Amino acid sequence: MKGEEFRSGFVALLGRPNVGKSTLLNYLVGQKIAITSPVAQTTRQRLRGIVTRPQGQMILVDTPGIHKPHHRLGEILVKNAQTLVRAVDLVLFLVDGSQPAGAGDAFIGEWLKTQKTPVFLGLNKQDLAPAHLMETITQSYQNLLPGAPWLHFSAVTGQGMAELQAELLQTLPPGPCYYPPEMVTDQPERLIMAELIREQILHLTREEVPHAVAVVIDQVEETPKITRIYATIVVERPSQKAIIIGNQGQMLKAIGTQARREMQKLVSGSVYLELFVKVEPKWRQTPHLLRELGYRQES
Repeated sequence: MKGEEFRSGFVALLGRPNVGKSTLLNYLVGQKIAITSPVAQTTRQRLRGIVTRPQGQMILVDTPGIHKPHHRLGEILVKNAQTLVRAVDLVLFLVDGSQPAGAGDAFIGEWLKTQKTPVFLGLNKQDLAPAHLMETITQSYQNLLPGAPWLHFSAVTGQGMAELQAELLQTLPPGPCYYPPEMVTDQPERLIMAELIREQILHLTREEVPHAVAVVIDQVEETPKITRIYATIVVERPSQKAIIIGNQGQMLKAIGTQARREMQKLVSGSVYLELFVKVEPKWRQTPHLLRELGYRQES
């Protein structure tokens, strides 16, 4: 807007698992860069989405859902999310606005009170909220962070999203345009490819498999006509490997087919995807394996 100072900064998306952080990130950016799934604790990597408007630029940083960790990987993810809060300009504390605040929300709210970073309260899933309970639900979250600005919206239907975007941009400090306006993420293409494969595993498998899976892109060969991608799916037990492969390889084939369709949107030309499955016992508890698979605790 002419005459107004350009604003910019980093916004952390923080909240319990499954409150819609990745869906919100994808909506604001305008395309899919973060994987989504009904499985809790889907997000592992710190994804950055870049939203540039005439009045400013905000860099949205998706974080794993804050939860009680049950293994070393979980500890690293939660600590990294908490470290991030101290480094950004604004926290969007995202909650499920279709139901009252729970113990997990209260835990995050209490922790945020001890931080200096400004907090904006976002009540997502407005499309699912019963009208007669709206006031009670809203009050339960306002009680967690008295005085914090808040908004209702739905990252699925788009209701209230324009207002949310405007409020977040207006709250950021005056600053430079950190990234070229056409950029929507600064994530390496390989990371996004690995996440797209993991997303299909989350969608297609059940029980203990999803949380025990990591994906590594071993090699990418690009030509003008075709991109060949070779990737390894890492699991913790032979029984999980058997589930991933499926009867006569049918599950692995389905994972590859669906992931390839999503990857096709990232690259020009056709995509060839070859998947391998490897067992690494207790990788989520093993420091050197966590580092090799890209999960490091940030200072």
